[in-house]
Amino acid sequence: MPRHNFDRPRGRLTYLSVDSAALRDNLLGDPASRTVGVYLAPGSESGGPHPLLVDLTGFTGSGLKHLGWTAFGESVPQRVDRLIVERRMGPVVVAFPDCFTSLGGNQYVNSAALGRWDDFLLEDLLPALEREFPVAPGPRHRAVFGKSSGGYGAIVQGLRHGDHWAGVACHSGDMGFDLLYRGDFPKVLDALARHEGSADRFIRQLRDKPKVEGAEMHVLMMLAMAASYDPDPEAPWGVRLPVDPETCELDPERWARWLEHDPLVMIESSACVDKLRRLKTLYIDCGSRDQYHLHYGARAFVRKLRRAGVDHRYEEFDDNHSGIDYRMDVSLPLLYEAVSAGR
Repeated sequence: MPRHNFDRPRGRLTYLSVDSAALRDNLLGDPASRTVGVYLAPGSESGGPHPLLVDLTGFTGSGLKHLGWTAFGESVPQRVDRLIVERRMGPVVVAFPDCFTSLGGNQYVNSAALGRWDDFLLEDLLPALEREFPVAPGPRHRAVFGKSSGGYGAIVQGLRHGDHWAGVACHSGDMGFDLLYRGDFPKVLDALARHEGSADRFIRQLRDKPKVEGAEMHVLMMLAMAASYDPDPEAPWGVRLPVDPETCELDPERWARWLEHDPLVMIESSACVDKLRRLKTLYIDCGSRDQYHLHYGARAFVRKLRRAGVDHRYEEFDDNHSGIDYRMDVSLPLLYEAVSAGR
């Protein structure tokens, strides 16, 4: 079994509230003021300026969860401390934004339903961190990383805003939407059929339950994807599925809106390729037994990176999608090297 880390974090953990214009008036009624945990690792508590890493978590997660105790493992602050002791990285400031939503998670894109989360990261979060903490200003001293939906958020930041970051690390990020999502639409319609075909009724009954079952959470996740990739501002919760509710046939126009957000499609744009080329470090990995078939999407994405001549590092490891925080032992030192260079 993995070795448990009994050490207390040696740095300083503090919290920041970010009031975001980008998140106001979202259809979910979620708060526009967001808590951000900020860990100043040993050596970064004074002086500076120091490089910045931003942690984007997976669906059902929050950056605040990465600050907590975990059995036979370690929090991200504990992991950073250990990597510093092992001399694999140096002093750094790490931000853990709470980006959880009432639909169970976040894809970190601008949505009329969930809020303009892409704008939140660039226009609200980064300026607040540079204003309040001893972090080195500017793109060449900051990096973003995440796993699953957080890995998706990180790679999309690179594709759309590679000029705002020095490094991106994507662990098992969402890509290859045809394999990732299409097989779940029949299950979603079957679940909604028990609620008169209404996403609104399904969500409202979940809110009245003492707990959400695993299968229900998966349906909720798909509804959240719909509200992220192709929201309907007139529909309850902004949910609009890209399939016929009776036959489950894809609506080509609606599905095309989803695919606009697929990294496999985005990388076909020369503008996105140019953004990736601005990064100093692009790291991607995925388990070879990922239960969401993300290793196939990752392989296809990396093939397109090679064809486009984009410098990157790809690793495929013998594991699935779950319990893979240990992969940060690879990514965090790489990101630190990228953001600390030329200080």
